[in-house]
Amino acid sequence: MIRDYPVQERPRERMLNSGPETLANHELLAILLRTGSKNESVIQLANRIIQHFEGLRFLKDATIGELKEIHGIGDAKAVELLAAIELGRRISRLPFDERFAIRSPDDGAQYMMDELRFLQQEHFVCLYLNTKNQIIHKKTIFIGSLNSSIVHPREVFKEGFRRSAASIICFHNHPSGDPAPSREDIDVTKRLAECGKMLGIELLDHIIIGDLKYVSLKEKGYV
Repeated sequence: MIRDYPVQERPRERMLNSGPETLANHELLAILLRTGSKNESVIQLANRIIQHFEGLRFLKDATIGELKEIHGIGDAKAVELLAAIELGRRISRLPFDERFAIRSPDDGAQYMMDELRFLQQEHFVCLYLNTKNQIIHKKTIFIGSLNSSIVHPREVFKEGFRRSAASIICFHNHPSGDPAPSREDIDVTKRLAECGKMLGIELLDHIIIGDLKYVSLKEKGYV
């Protein structure tokens, strides 16, 4: 049974602690399956599926009927597995060009405006871009009043390294609706820009979102 495994070795806990890339194929499969049977742990069931299909190459083309031929797989598990496989297939087929490219402060502001303009607390969000200024990842770094002790460059650029980002655009909202930058906003921007130069991940802009208004600190000369 899965509970017989030490907690730190269970797939869910390992994913939470170390990320999905550290898990083997059968462990990822075990997370999707969730449960085994009275006589078999979910890890053992996942291993049997991998062996039955001789790895992922044939599993990706499995039918519901073929999955149900495996003892321990019923309609529910078969459907869940095929749904995950199909979702992965669709993601892998997404054209690279569908990534949104940011060419100007207005592009960035329009991309984030609806998400940030109605929030009642300040959210500090980073967009991570590739060499073509296409968005490869978005992450909320913190929620709360902006100050330089909270917006630590380590947290901002750590994700950039993980994603192999070429540059970053930072955003935060002013719940008042007035996007005019404060002294703290300017200080944070300068600090991030300096760190970006040293680390080789350029801060392209820091955009403050108000109510259908925005301020680009790059246009103001602070980046």
